[in-house]
Amino acid sequence: MLTWLIVLPVLVAVLGAVRLLRRRRTRHAFRWLLATNLALLGGALVVLSTTLAGPAQASAQAAASGGVNGSALIGAAIAVAGASIGAAIAVAYTGAAALAALSERPEMFGRAMVIVGLAEGIAVYGLVVAILLIGKA
Repeated sequence: MLTWLIVLPVLVAVLGAVRLLRRRRTRHAFRWLLATNLALLGGALVVLSTTLAGPAQASAQAAASGGVNGSALIGAAIAVAGASIGAAIAVAYTGAAALAALSERPEMFGRAMVIVGLAEGIAVYGLVVAILLIGKA
């Protein structure tokens, strides 16, 4: 898992650079894009090979450290983060639409808040998943 935590920021930086490069629309953009894709493929193969070679060592270390499963904890963090980001995007759109509707018809306040509350429920589902994963760690 440590490999992923190191590789993911690098991948994000490379993809951001590719996006900036594509915006410039130079003649060499295709070559840079192809080189970046090949580099990402090579990095993914390296990460895959280290991941496939590592489970025997990881299970021995987990047994020695008392059986704490760090993967479940990382999964719980990803569940909470993803659900919170999704809820934030949903509330942004539904909240803006609710305010627009309330400016024309104030009697729709109850309906609008129910829709915004449903969008916020996504974060609660992520929290429930995280609690379940932490319980298995």
